[in-house]
Amino acid sequence: MRHRHGYRKLGRTSSHRKALHKNLAISLIMHGRIETTVAKAKSLRSYIEKLVTKARNPDFNTHRAIFAHLQDKEATKKLINEVAPKYREREGGYTRIIRTRVRRGDGAPMAFIEFV
Repeated sequence: MRHRHGYRKLGRTSSHRKALHKNLAISLIMHGRIETTVAKAKSLRSYIEKLVTKARNPDFNTHRAIFAHLQDKEATKKLINEVAPKYREREGGYTRIIRTRVRRGDGAPMAFIEFV
């Protein structure tokens, strides 16, 4: 049973899950909106919101901390310079999940995740 368990494993090892979150976060930052499964979108939401909260206070250490998570210079710059300043006055809830369809191949529920 998974009563009160803290996160979704998504059927992956911890390193695979870390890489998945990193890649989804980079795609979301670069494109503003991506389509993925509902479970991945819900898992990504907590990951990306923590990054945006860090990025709201831009300084050198913020760049280092976010780059340590993303390992992508362009995504780090875009998050700190373009995305995060929009949410400076907002206390969280930077993303929105919109359910879209059921994937034809395996019946997985799909959703868009986007910045508000």
